Amino acid sequence: MADNNVVIEVKDLHIRYKTVRAKSIKKSLFSLKKSQIDEFEAVKGISFNVEKGEIVGLIGKNGSGKSTTLRSIAGIFSPDEGSIDIGDHTISLMAIGVGFNKELSGKDNIYLAGLLLGFTEEQIRAKYKEIVKFSELGKFIHSPVRTYSSGMYSKLAFSITAILETDIILIDEVLSVGDMKFKKKSLKKMKELISDSNRTVMIVSHSTETIRKLCTRVIWLHEGNLKMDGPTDEVLPAYKEFMSTSETSKKKAKKAKKEEKLLQYLDE
Repeated sequence: MADNNVVIEVKDLHIRYKTVRAKSIKKSLFSLKKSQIDEFEAVKGISFNVEKGEIVGLIGKNGSGKSTTLRSIAGIFSPDEGSIDIGDHTISLMAIGVGFNKELSGKDNIYLAGLLLGFTEEQIRAKYKEIVKFSELGKFIHSPVRTYSSGMYSKLAFSITAILETDIILIDEVLSVGDMKFKKKSLKKMKELISDSNRTVMIVSHSTETIRKLCTRVIWLHEGNLKMDGPTDEVLPAYKEFMSTSETSKKKAKKAKKEEKLLQYLDE
């Protein structure tokens, strides 16, 4: 990185998925042809930098590439093209369904997650009671994670990352899961964490209110492309207007289709 203040540098990032086209069992048994493999490009050459201390929101409709981008920065997905550079900064990802061994207990997963984040066993042990208390899981901390509800899972994921503090925190929808009491506590804790000017945060959320409250900057992704990047009070209104127009267009199209069917019926 040329600029010492940049902690995340994303250059011309492309991420592609390969999917096998569905076939019936009968066709699969008697077909001599290889299965048809389709390629889907989830992220299409996006570039941006995030500076130390920034709180950046990632927004966009479903399938826009938000979570894929976040997981790529976390090192879960490798770029098909382009590059991601976080230097020597420590990084953690809060996301449902990522990072836990579901056969292990919550306690074991705290130690496993901590070690993967680069903490020593002694450092994790010193923070263990604080993590359990914040998670509100009580005796369930000794139960296998596979028995957890999505709310319990999110509480544990948030608690580990919130208490074992890293230089960069990536959050994927975890703040929107759980009961109202925990949501309020999570938002309060997040505000405490991001008040540290040395910590950098990226948040994926469908809640524009969460983004408005926490983020100083917003990156808007649309169908894998970077549509807009700028201050929260500039990007959010444009995004809301776009989504409102899109929904209106969809409703109008559905209504027109119904009218066409009715006309066809009357002509018969």
